[in-house]
Parts: sequence; structure tokens; C-alpha cells
Amino acid sequence: MDRELAPEVVTRSRNKSLLVGVVVVVGLAIALTWARDALKTSVEAEKIRLATAEIGPVENTLDATGEVIPAFEQVITSPIRASIRRVLLTPGTSVKPGQPILDLDKSLTEIELEKIKDQLELKRNGIDQLRMKLTKSLYDAEVNDQIKQLNISKLRAELEGIRRLQKVGGNTAEDVTRSENALRVAELEKKQLENDLNYNRQSMGASLRETTIQAQIEEKNVRELQHKLKQADIVADRPGVLTWVNENIGSAVNEGEMLAKLADLASFRVEGSCSDVYADLVKVGLPVIVKVNETSLRGQITQVKPAVKNGIVQFVIQLDDNHHTSLRPNMKADVFVVTNRTANAVRVANGPAFKGKRKQFVYVLPKGEKVAHRREVTIGLTNFNFVEIKQGLQPGEQIILTDLSEYEHLEDITIAPKR
Repeated sequence: MDRELAPEVVTRSRNKSLLVGVVVVVGLAIALTWARDALKTSVEAEKIRLATAEIGPVENTLDATGEVIPAFEQVITSPIRASIRRVLLTPGTSVKPGQPILDLDKSLTEIELEKIKDQLELKRNGIDQLRMKLTKSLYDAEVNDQIKQLNISKLRAELEGIRRLQKVGGNTAEDVTRSENALRVAELEKKQLENDLNYNRQSMGASLRETTIQAQIEEKNVRELQHKLKQADIVADRPGVLTWVNENIGSAVNEGEMLAKLADLASFRVEGSCSDVYADLVKVGLPVIVKVNETSLRGQITQVKPAVKNGIVQFVIQLDDNHHTSLRPNMKADVFVVTNRTANAVRVANGPAFKGKRKQFVYVLPKGEKVAHRREVTIGLTNFNFVEIKQGLQPGEQIILTDLSEYEHLEDITIAPKR
């Protein structure tokens, strides 16, 4: 006799059967979807972008970044140690030559100038005293020299008299010798005096020149400080736009510290930078394309900075049209350095279909047809606008620029008409 199953057993069995059925249905749905995608051989026309091969120049470029800066920017620094008393103009103000920008407190430098002037007066007074002393010393030495000369003349006359008396027996040989010795001593003393006189002339002349040079140095210090005080009137010496000003009123500034920046916004240049991987390729004279928003400007590299900082090479670009209306200070730009160029190449517009490989597959769509055929092409030079096709494509043929990686296993793809 059969027993009736418990309700909970029946319910559990029913739920298990339902679960198995759901799993089977979901698995079939997934399998059908995968099979449909795997066997899919068409793509909608509105989802693709076409490009036609043509003959034209292609430039090979490497990517870099850039910043637009004024071609001429003057940095105004403090010529003296001072403090900022007043800020007369704010950044962004257009200035004219002679227009004041900052007012500095110059009192410390003015006191220093007065001190140097006093030192200069002392030097000049010392020169006068030394000159008078030199004049007196030379005069005394010359008088002594004259006295010695008179004394020698007197001794020479006495010697002549003694010699005459000796001939008549009035003096002895010892008297003659004594007189000759006295004359010789007097002549030697005169030579010594003349030597001292020459030495004093040279020594005192050197001392006078030294003091004079010291005074000239003080005069130069005075002129230098006077010039610095004049420069401490912080004014614009050319027309331009004030891009930065030290607005910390009351703060002390040292000599050489930056106070303001004045830019000429009539012309601009670009400071570019790229990875040091391209350090050997970036050279002075290379043409450059600078893309500012939607505007492309041409130029060339005029300077490559020698130092590499944090793996970055920096260079300066001179633009052919450096006053273009789209240029603004501190604007970021895309920079493309042209490293090679082909004048007449088969080229197509650059797009997602190109992966950077030398050889790859693309899909070619003959004009008027709805089936695109896979074809291997050889890539040459590339830039942000064009790709050179060295082999595999003829001028006038159309290729699909859209990324069709999911169809790369297909030889042909049908292009479904727009709905």
C-alpha cells in the first residue's frame, strides 16, 4: 500500500525542478547570445566612420605638452634692501613707460649713502694732508741737499788751500789727508741724502696714489648707491601688462628680490616639455605644430634646455604667428614635434582603427558596395591628423576608421544600411 508523500517533500522536489529549468533556460539564452555575436557579420552604417586614401604630405610627430607665455616678460627686482610702503597698481593693469608700480621705503639706504659720503670726505681730507706733508718733506730734503752741496764746496776749497800750503811747507801730509777724508764723508752724506730724497718722493707718491684710489672707490660706491636709489623708484620702463606684483605691504625685501612682472602681450612663445625618452629626437630647428583649442599654429624649436628634470625635457618654441588672437598667457597647448616628413605619400585620416603597429589589418569598403574586406597594410609616418600607408592601399580607396577589433576574425563585414 503506497503512502502519500509529506507536503514539504513535494514542495522541495518541485522547487528543485523549477531551479534546474531556470538554469537550463538561462544557459541556452547565454549560448544563443554568444553564438549570435560570434556569427555576427554586419555592422550598422551609422556606427562607422570612413576615410578615403589620398596623396599628400605626412609628418611624423612626437607628442608633447606646452604652455603659452609672453615672448617678452620683464622681471622687476628690488635694487636695495627696503620695505614695501604702497602698492600702486594691481596685476592685470596696462601700464605706460614711467608709470609708478610700487613705493618702497628707502630710508635705510639713504642713511647708508650719507655714511659713504662722509667717508669720502675723510678720504679727500686725508689726500690734502698727505699732499701737504709730501710737499714739506720734499722741500726740507731739497734744502738739506743744497746745504750739503755748499758744505762740499767749502771743504773742497779748504782742501785746495791746504795742498798749496803743503807745497810751501805750511801744512803736513796728515792735514791734507784729514781734509780729503772730510770732503769724502761730505760727498757720501750728500749721496745718502739724495737717495733718501728719491725714496721719499716715490714712497709718498705711492701713498698719495693709494689714498686717491681709495677715494675713487668711495666715489664709485656713492654713484652706485645713488643709481640704486634712483632705480628704487619702481616704475615701468616700457608699455605692457602687469602680470604679478608683490602685494605684501610692510614686508621687507632684499636686494635682488622680485617685486613685479611686466609682460608684452603683443607676442607670445611656447615652452614645451616631453618625456626624456625622446631626448635624442628633440633638437633645435625642428618644426613644431602647436594646437591651441581648435587652432593649429606652426613654429620651430629655438632652444633645448640642457638639464633634464624629473624625466622631462624642456624646450622653447618660436611661433611663426606669435601674435595670433587665440593665444593667451599661461594657456595649455598640445605640441607635436615634427621629426620626419614625406612629401607625396598615400595617406588617410588618423583614427581608432590604427593601433600603432607597423603592420595591421584594416577593413576596406569599395565605393558603392556594402561589404568591407579585411586587408593587411604597412604603416609609415603618423601624426595626429594623418597616417601614411606604405603598402596595401591605393589612393581613392575607402577604409573604416572605427575600431572593429571585435570583428577581426572575419574576412568580410556587411555594412547594414542606416535605419
